[in-house]
This record gives sequence, C-alpha cells and structure tokens, in this order.
Amino acid sequence: MNEIIFFGRNSNAKLIKNEPDLITKPIQFKFENENENENENENQIKQISTGYFSIIFLFKNGKAIEYEKNSNQNPSKIQIENIQKVTVGNSNEAILTIEGNLFAKGGDINSENPKEFINISSLIEDTNDRIIEDIVFGRHSVYFLTSNQNAYGIGSNEFAQLDFGSITLKRTQKPILMMKNVSKIFSGISADHVFLLNSNQELFGCGYNFYGQVGLNKLDTKIEKLTQIQNIPKGKIIDIKCGFNHSIMLIENEDENENPKRKLYSCGDHLWNGLGKNENTRGFTEIKSSLFENDNILEISVGQRHNLVFTSNGKLIVFGNNDYGQLGNGDKEKQLIPIQIELPKLRFNENISNYHVSCGAFNSFLYYSPSSLSNLEEDLIKLFKRKEFCDISFKTRNGEIIKAHKLILKYRLNQNQNEIEKLQELISKKSIKESNQIFEMIYSNRIINPKLYFEIKEIINSNEKIEETMKRIYLNENEKDFIIERKEKQYKFPKLILIMRSELYRGMFLSVTEDKSNKVTDYSELSNKSFQLLEYWIYSNQIKEEIKITKEIIDELETGIDYFQLNQTNPNLFDLLINKFNN
Repeated sequence: MNEIIFFGRNSNAKLIKNEPDLITKPIQFKFENENENENENENQIKQISTGYFSIIFLFKNGKAIEYEKNSNQNPSKIQIENIQKVTVGNSNEAILTIEGNLFAKGGDINSENPKEFINISSLIEDTNDRIIEDIVFGRHSVYFLTSNQNAYGIGSNEFAQLDFGSITLKRTQKPILMMKNVSKIFSGISADHVFLLNSNQELFGCGYNFYGQVGLNKLDTKIEKLTQIQNIPKGKIIDIKCGFNHSIMLIENEDENENPKRKLYSCGDHLWNGLGKNENTRGFTEIKSSLFENDNILEISVGQRHNLVFTSNGKLIVFGNNDYGQLGNGDKEKQLIPIQIELPKLRFNENISNYHVSCGAFNSFLYYSPSSLSNLEEDLIKLFKRKEFCDISFKTRNGEIIKAHKLILKYRLNQNQNEIEKLQELISKKSIKESNQIFEMIYSNRIINPKLYFEIKEIINSNEKIEETMKRIYLNENEKDFIIERKEKQYKFPKLILIMRSELYRGMFLSVTEDKSNKVTDYSELSNKSFQLLEYWIYSNQIKEEIKITKEIIDELETGIDYFQLNQTNPNLFDLLINKFNN
C-alpha cells in the first residue's frame, strides 16, 4: 500500500474528494482503487511531481497517472511506457524514459499542440547527444542533462534563464546547449532562474535575480549569462531547490568523527518568509535552527514560497508562505523560522531514507517510495561498496582509483581475464561517475545509462545468468537470508553472497529443502570452528587466520564434498586449507 501524506490547496476538492479546498493539517492520501492493488509492488509510488495546474504520480512499474486542476475528468493515464522520472512546471510537463528519451508538452514547449507530448531528444542537433540522463523543470522552462554531461534548455527565455545569448528571443522550442561538463542542474517549478554544477563543484547561475535569488550578492532583474557563484559555503553541494524569489542550498561536510553532516543555506528575499530567517540575503547564508542540531537532513523541497525539510529522525520541518495551508501546521499564517509539524504515524520508520518530500506551488506531499531496485539488487550495490570485498582497482581518466570486485566481474565478463583487461581500458577513459555507473550496471544487471551500456555490451556477458540464478535460488523475495540450522541454533547467510558463490563455485548451497523454506540443514554436524571457517571463506575467499587448521577440520569439510562440489572451485578451499595445515 502506498503511504502518501498531503496538505495545502486541494484544487477545488477534486484531488482528495470529500475534503475542503484548503487542507491545513497533514492527512493520508489514497487512490480510489488503492485497496485493490495494495499487495502489488508494481503499483507502489516511485515519484510525485506537482505543478501549478497538474500533478503526476509515477509508479514503480514505469507507468504514470495525471490529475489536472481544470479538468472535470478522473485522473488520466499518461500514454508513455517505461517512465523513469516525471517533472511538472507551470503549465508544462516532461517525461524521461528508461531508454533515455525525453518527452515534453505545454505551451512553452509546443505552442502548436500544447497538450501533445513531443520527443525532445530527437530535436537535439548533435545526434551523439540524444540520450538524456536527468530532467529538471523551471516555471516555464525545461532543463535536461545528457549522458555526455551536457546541459540543455528549452522553453521560456524571458529572464535569460536559458543562457543562449539573445534575451530578445523570449522562447525557443528547440533544445539549446547551455554548458558542457555539467554534473547537476537545479531549478524549481516556480523559478525563472537556474543553477548548473560542473564536475569540479563549481556553481554557475543565470536568470531572474530581482530578489537576489541567484546568489551573486547583487540585485539585477536578469543575469543574462551563466555566471560563477562565488563565496559558496565550504562542502559538497548535495541539492539546490529554487522558489520564485529565493533559493535553498543543501551542503554536506564531515563532523569531527568523520560522519556526514548537512546544513541549509538560503538567499533571496524574505518577504514571504522563504529564507528561514528575518533578513534579505543576496548570497547564500546558513539557516540556523536547533531543529537541525542533533539530526541530519535527508531531503528538501521548495514550492513557490514555502519549504519542506525531511530529516533522518523522521521530522518534517517547514517554513515560508502558508496562504493555502501548505505548511501543514494547522493555520494559514506565514512562518518566519523553521518549525516541526506533527505527522500521522508513519508505517516505515525503519526505512526512513525512502521517504521523499515534494512541494507544489501551493501544496505539499510527503510520500514513501521504496527503491526501484529489487531487494537483492539493493543488497548487491550496498555489499559491493564495502571495502573489505574489493579486490581489483581501476584508474579513471582523472587519476582517481576506484575499487571493484573480481568475483562479479569474472562472472559477468564470462570469467575471461582478457575481457577484464578490456574493461580496465574502457574505464581508464571514463570519469569517476561514469565508471561507477558501469560497475552498477555490471553488478545489478540494470541499464543505468543507455549510452554506457552500448559501449560495454561487447564486454558484458548478456546471457542474463544472474537473473536466472535469482529466480532459481532467491526463492522467497520477502526473505533476504538463507537459514542454516545446526545444533538447535539458526544462522543467517545473506542470499546475495550465496547466489554469487553458487554460480561461480558450481553448486555450493544449492541443497535447499524441497519445501523451498530457504533452510539448509547439511551443516548440522560441523564443529563451531569448521563452521566459522567456512562462513568466513564464503564472504572473503580467504582462510580465517585465528582459526587453527587441523586435520579434523579438513576431514569435516571434505565430508560434504559431494554436495558442496568445492573441489571444483578456483581457488580451491581445500587447497587453501591443506597449504595452511602444512605450513
């Protein structure tokens, strides 16, 4: 079942029926047919994007529905498949597909047929730059990032927000290249200004700056060319969200214990209390509040003049304009400084990082969105970021060293050293970001970046063995562990390790019980030392130093050779044991 919390303008009581036009306290939002689909993972919410006149709900199955404010009809299905991301502006919408195609509609995008989606990707002049990686909406503009890390804009240029050199041209309906070597684009549904962050963490901005919202320490109606923002607070820029007359920046640093700590900064005009402080600031300055001191910020969202902040302790913190109840604090009074609002009881507190906030111009959502990856894929990615399981290094074009895992590389690359060398050569020409995307594709068997996928398709073994293994061994998707019963105790082994090892080491741990209960009982006679040794070898492919290898341990483990088939492993566990024993 989806968990969605809503407050603010209710669009003439059509978004949530039988509720008032203005909802000033958070309430649960439900789709009319939700109870029918509550056990279907495919119908879980992936993203909510809300603009001035419409709201789009994107589901994990790649499909989306749309609520239109001025429509008398029920929500309509968007007739585009395999949707990866949606975004809504003033009266425009954009859709990004898994294949990297961008579709958009609206009067600023397609004046002839504003209600018809057109393929924006096909309009890019450089045919090698037509795979889209991310999309961001401005109030009347669409910004997007290609797989080549080039930033484009299309739509309104009334305030020079597209930076294409001619502010006399108020609108363009073909993509305009704004900047190369861009890692992120930031704007907002109510914003006529934009920020671009390059790979060196240098920030540039342009567009409407009447209130100082571009952060340049000056007031100009228009910043006509992309200009570098100086005096940015120290740290890594995680996110920037833009309102009509202000901007909010999220910066991450490490504390004295090397734990990540995030802080908020704002600039612009405080007239509607959107800055979280009682002063106008032309450059980014910190928003200080005791609410942030013992907590960490997970996500921010900005509407026209209001702000939502969600923290790792499950607090929803709000400030700014509140004419429509969009702060959810029970009234319609503006809120100068950040306050915490009371929420209905959340069901998924153990997965708090899967909650997201989304501001419309005059309303707000908090919703639970599980990762689009399967449980197994999530575990794989987490596991293969652990340093203790890294056993091969790659050097990228900018000289950075990144670690990978020979176990998976050998498997996916058909266990061929020549193929791994080809991969090393390819990665040596890539950036750190592209290299990590390649590894994520290899580990999870997902197309993260279509262009990168095509580049390595001759290297990656595409026979879907990992997926076949998942189906065969990962018997119960609700259980992440195999249970090993021995001497009246139960031990858990993460399935993802066993799956990888079972394919690579030909049959290991395939002796699951016939009732598919994920229990393996063949270890019941192993001694504690033998069991610990075997457990450690499964995870690390090494022999645990502190366990003294004896002939009894070797004999114990060799007893199970028929179902382990460990004699076919490379390196062979028993070779390691005997060498250790002899030494």
